[in-house]
Amino acid sequence: MYHANCTQPDIAFAVNLLARFSSTPSQRHWNGIKHIFRYLQGTIDLGLFYSNESKKGLIGYADAGYLSDPHKTRSQTGYVFTCGGTAISWRSHKQTLVATSSNHAEVIALHEASRECVWLRSMTQHIQESCGLPVNKDPTILYEDNAACITQIKEG
Repeated sequence: MYHANCTQPDIAFAVNLLARFSSTPSQRHWNGIKHIFRYLQGTIDLGLFYSNESKKGLIGYADAGYLSDPHKTRSQTGYVFTCGGTAISWRSHKQTLVATSSNHAEVIALHEASRECVWLRSMTQHIQESCGLPVNKDPTILYEDNAACITQIKEG
């Protein structure tokens, strides 16, 4: 779990999904685990590169999968934040609330992502002030792919 959540955003969802069956795994789950290990072995030379040359600021992406767990009527939330074009924070997890529509699931995902955004901006500002660097006051862009959700957020 640590490896997926802290160093490998590309496997976060798969590990989260398989972890739900850790108490009683079936052959299908073991095959999924082996698939993740094969993927990791094949991508061992890939990694996150943090450049000090990039001028891109903090950018967020949020998404939700409505009823990704139909047995428990739960949707999946995921977000990733990049700074300088490289991922610095990400999460994929089941929503704790039961969403009544795909739009509702997306609003919940945006809420989770915006909470992380506030924390990241606060931490960044603290570091910049502590180092005597100019504080970036530009707004953070948070991307969302659901048109109904975007319209609802814009119109209030």
